[in-house]
Amino acid sequence: MEIFQTIWTALTTENEMLTNIIGVPSAYLEGFLYMLLFTTLLNIEATKKQKFIYVIVVSTLSIINRFIIPDPIISYVNIFMVIISVMLIFKTNIFKAIIALFFPMIVAALIESIFTKLYYHTLQIDYLIGAKIPLHRLIGSLTVYLCLFIIYLLLKLFKLNIGKLQILNKKKRYLFVFSTLFGFLLIGLQFYLITFYVSYLPFFVTLLDVLALIVYFSINIYTIFTVSELEDTTTNLEEAQLYNKTLQILHDNVRGFKHDFWNIVQGLGGYIDKNDMEGLKQYYSKLVEDCQQVNNLTALSPSVVNNPAVYNVLANKYHMADELGIKINLEVFMDLNELSINSYELTRIIGILMNNAIEASKECEEKIINVTFRKDKNKHMQLVIVENTYKDKNIDTEKIYEKGYSTKEGNTGLGLWEIRQIMKKHNNLNLYTTKTEELFSQQFEIYY
Repeated sequence: MEIFQTIWTALTTENEMLTNIIGVPSAYLEGFLYMLLFTTLLNIEATKKQKFIYVIVVSTLSIINRFIIPDPIISYVNIFMVIISVMLIFKTNIFKAIIALFFPMIVAALIESIFTKLYYHTLQIDYLIGAKIPLHRLIGSLTVYLCLFIIYLLLKLFKLNIGKLQILNKKKRYLFVFSTLFGFLLIGLQFYLITFYVSYLPFFVTLLDVLALIVYFSINIYTIFTVSELEDTTTNLEEAQLYNKTLQILHDNVRGFKHDFWNIVQGLGGYIDKNDMEGLKQYYSKLVEDCQQVNNLTALSPSVVNNPAVYNVLANKYHMADELGIKINLEVFMDLNELSINSYELTRIIGILMNNAIEASKECEEKIINVTFRKDKNKHMQLVIVENTYKDKNIDTEKIYEKGYSTKEGNTGLGLWEIRQIMKKHNNLNLYTTKTEELFSQQFEIYY
């Protein structure tokens, strides 16, 4: 019994040495939990070996620093040590390393702040004295670590990480950042109020208030991501419907070729038998045109046009042109996700160029639009070229960019003017307009 009494006395009275001894395993547990939090939040793919090395290196160095470096220098040394360790071990940039340092630290500080105020107030113990009592120090540390582990589980459960921000559009990213900052501000204010009014409020009321605020904040963030995912699902369904429509046209064309294949072969044989090379050339050119239409539809697929926004625009314009009897020749020689322009502005520009091409070519006897995506590596630029047949050979290639100018009655004449306004915001964009007797060409240049 005397041994237990001695142990209990050592745990419940001020004992700096025992407190420091307890701090050794606590440092490793803290390093492990911090690592779980920031690797989950930052969506860092790490091996077990990397995680083990980080925990051992950072925790061991922090323990050694505690005994050889005085306050407040130790704080700056530990900050520098953690940032360098994260960058070297997990191969991240300095921005992620800074988040890896401060996110777990701030969360732990907030939890410790509210717990210590409530805990020491309930026991009527001064904080500075309580921090030197091993039992109280151990209870406080374990409570903070338990809360950190619960937060880690919530991050895993709801899959909340920086990678999730990629699914948000610009507007929702601003909303997410605002909600996050506002949420932390409210939680911080609650902690501040608790600090001063903890002696006047029942414990369960204070705890319920903080938990309700955290739950509300979490639900708000979760709702933002859920709505964004629903919007993405709707976009994907619309894309699938467009692709199905394309596949149906492609299927009908292939069936037509299969049905007429023998007739086509017999037609070729007739010209060959009579040695009518001119007739064979004309017959062959018509056959190539029909084959080209099938090739174009094959090119108009999400696997080739791999930018969803660009695919939707091109698919809509293709079907619009098809209803007007306009033939679109599509060639894609690059990864459209590599284009050095944001998708929103790119789709606006492509949509305007395609609308103009459809308007101009539908009046011609030969209704043709050529669309090409390619890269000029020598000039470090990406090209989107839209060519079309046109009727008005006297069109002024400079005047068409003026606001309100249009060759068609009832048109606003704002399309090309809007493109020019977009280009004014960037220094890597250019639109080069040319015309020949056959084709009117718009070459949109994106420098990288």
